[in-house]
Amino acid sequence: MPHRNVVSWSALMAGYLHKGLAFEVLGLFKTMVSVENLCPNEYVCATALASCSDSGRVEEGKQCHGYVLKAGLDYHQYVKNALVQMYSSCAEMEGAMRVLNTVPGYDVSSCNSVLNGLLEHGHVREKMEIMGMMVGECMAWDSVTYVTVFGLCAQLKDLRLGLQVHSRMLKAGMKCDVFLSSAIVDMYGKCGKVWNAVKIFDGLQTRNIFSWTAVMAAYFQNGYFEEALGMLSKMELEDICPNEYTFAVLLNSCAGLSALRHGDLLHARVRKSGFKYHIIVGNALINMYSKCGNIRAANEVFMDMTYRDSVTWNAMISGFSHHGLGREALNVFHDMLTAGECPNHITFVGVLSACAHMGLVQEGFYYLNQVMKQFGVEPGLEHHTCVVGLLSRSGQLDEAEKYMKTTEVKWDIIAWRTLLNACHVHRNYGLGKRVAEVLLQMDPNDMGTYILLSNMYAKVRRWDGVVNIRKLTRDRNIKKEPGVSWIEISNAIHIFSSDYKTHPESSQIHEKVGELLGKIKPLGYAPVIAAVLHDVEDEQKEDYLSYHKRICDDCHVAVKLISKVTNRVIIVRDTNRFHHFQDGRCSCADYW
Repeated sequence: MPHRNVVSWSALMAGYLHKGLAFEVLGLFKTMVSVENLCPNEYVCATALASCSDSGRVEEGKQCHGYVLKAGLDYHQYVKNALVQMYSSCAEMEGAMRVLNTVPGYDVSSCNSVLNGLLEHGHVREKMEIMGMMVGECMAWDSVTYVTVFGLCAQLKDLRLGLQVHSRMLKAGMKCDVFLSSAIVDMYGKCGKVWNAVKIFDGLQTRNIFSWTAVMAAYFQNGYFEEALGMLSKMELEDICPNEYTFAVLLNSCAGLSALRHGDLLHARVRKSGFKYHIIVGNALINMYSKCGNIRAANEVFMDMTYRDSVTWNAMISGFSHHGLGREALNVFHDMLTAGECPNHITFVGVLSACAHMGLVQEGFYYLNQVMKQFGVEPGLEHHTCVVGLLSRSGQLDEAEKYMKTTEVKWDIIAWRTLLNACHVHRNYGLGKRVAEVLLQMDPNDMGTYILLSNMYAKVRRWDGVVNIRKLTRDRNIKKEPGVSWIEISNAIHIFSSDYKTHPESSQIHEKVGELLGKIKPLGYAPVIAAVLHDVEDEQKEDYLSYHKRICDDCHVAVKLISKVTNRVIIVRDTNRFHHFQDGRCSCADYW
């Protein structure tokens, strides 16, 4: 073109922007100003700012902002919106708020941009201010506003606010498209009202992958894992294929159920669908395999991941710790630091747990007092509870009690029960009784405390103490949940409760247990009858030990020897961790 004006430059820049060529847009803008000596109008400046938003180039965006101020174009609403969007997209929320508050004129677009940015970067107080301003200015909200505000309610888990926003939307007669409906489903799911979420979902005329994933997530977040998994087949009947977020929800639901076979099948579908290298899917696979007992498969997924984020590293560190593999957990932590990834509070829970598993007291305090401070991570209740476990496991019960008394933190039941369990393991019954009294003051209905206290009395044959505990639980109407165990074989879950004879193959199982006990007795197995809390004859106790459903000292001894005589790796999960039994040894080193 022999003659080019602002309009032709603007059209060319807009074309490049729509094709995703943000860097070229900025080059054209510079050429237009410095070479052609043309003065960009508000539309050209808005296009340049949009290219900065799309490419995350905040410094170039600030330069464009400077030009806009000099040219006096910042009072155009079109430019103001572009400025707010640029700063919000680049996580410069102070700049976005400054533009919003200092440049006259509000519209729903600029407010939406700021709300989205604040939502993404966790500025709760400022989000509420913007929302209050939008209400105060009597500004008409559009669907984008509602999607963003429902996201805010979900993030805050504020059901009351969510209900108010939903009511406002209905009164305003807002047309509810599939994206807005998905946001409502997500809000109710995160606020704990799963059936509200399902009701909204069931009422949708049109559903897409986002609405299906939202309702699966609602089920998952509220512990309805089977229902979440069941939605996959229903979704596929509508010819909708899962995306990476769907697979992540489904895999985490498998983790919640310890459904390894189902998780394996989903993993195969992930590979076939091409989602193998998505970080969110890799993280879910690590979590699923770790919680289903296959830590080796979790590590294989981890090693195969091209890109990792902090969640990836944390999942692998926590997975190793949960399986009692402290050395491996610490190795991954050091690899994380080498890779330049910054650890957070979740990382150090895994690290301190690893130290506790290995009895590394000095190293644990080094991580707590030096490394956490180095990375600006303030120790919280979970970290201090890990330290109590660290001291307790190494037998330093008095030090653990002293640590709890001198550390300024509001201890919860889990921390005190950690110390009580250590008293049980190390047979420190004096301290155990004091700790139990503290626990029962905190929660008189905590059955776990009564069980541990009763166990301690039973081990020293203080049957009067056991009887008193039982009487206390009866008087307070506190009932012990029946022991349950389960195993997945050939895609079927076999559940065993206290009445094990209900299983169709109970006679064969009974016979096999007897056979295994016969094989391990020559290796020195003798029933640990002190583990049984009943004041009955020893012969009766041996029979009880062979077929009950809760893991105890005797179970632990027996399974170690069974792993040896059968030459198998046996993986068992109790309420705290996984136990890997192999060749007569356990990964927990007999502390559990």
